[in-house]
Amino acid sequence: MKVLVTVKEVAEVEEDFEIEGTGIADRYLEYDLNEWDDYAVEEAVQIAETGDDIEVVSVTIGPERCEETIRMALAKGVDRAIRVWDDALAETDLLDVAAKTRILRAVVEAEEPDLVFTGVQAGDDSFGATGVSLADAVGFEWAAVVNDLDVDAVLDESVARVHRELEGGVDEVTEVDLPAVLTIQTGINEPRYASLRGIRQAQRKEIAEKHLADLGLDAEAVETDVRLTEMYEPESESDATIFEGSAEETAAQLAQVLREKGVGAE
Repeated sequence: MKVLVTVKEVAEVEEDFEIEGTGIADRYLEYDLNEWDDYAVEEAVQIAETGDDIEVVSVTIGPERCEETIRMALAKGVDRAIRVWDDALAETDLLDVAAKTRILRAVVEAEEPDLVFTGVQAGDDSFGATGVSLADAVGFEWAAVVNDLDVDAVLDESVARVHRELEGGVDEVTEVDLPAVLTIQTGINEPRYASLRGIRQAQRKEIAEKHLADLGLDAEAVETDVRLTEMYEPESESDATIFEGSAEETAAQLAQVLREKGVGAE
């Protein structure tokens, strides 16, 4: 069995930052594995630890910089990784769902996995649609927002028996025949920390770099109608009153406001 996990490196912004053009200046950014993808990686590794002859492969779309993030997934138990990058991708400001789907579809067709895990969404663009779009493109069954998975059913019956989180707190139990795409929700498990041994082993694991041509694609595959035209920090409005002074002074000011609003009045 083969499990393919899509992973993404996302930027985390410092509290104080500056915007340059249509983006946040690089010096204010730190990069890490997307939170939802961390849970997807853990779920895939748990399946591999439970069964026999199971390979876990991760795929990411990103520049060489993100290999450090990929190594963390490898350190947690992923067997090998694929990184897709190309000059055409470097020139693209924002990949929309359709462009990501075309790239990931080519990877799925080359790898022929039994299961594909994606995070429910990414912490940066928050599209939340790539997993389902990919399932439709490759013709796999799918289940979205999965918060529990019966591993034994996957291994013994080739069926993904899942719990799905729906609106209004409704929990749906359903079965999906393999091959399938599952979008994984946070809380489905407890992602592990990479051990020192795992980190050392990750340095020897393969990260295969793929260009668009290697996947049978060209620059048209990443063309998108989505354009990033402006980035700005929205103004915040607040009716909060800040009391200044000692504890006694601020307490007196608060008491005065409460009296004026009739709090405690009989």
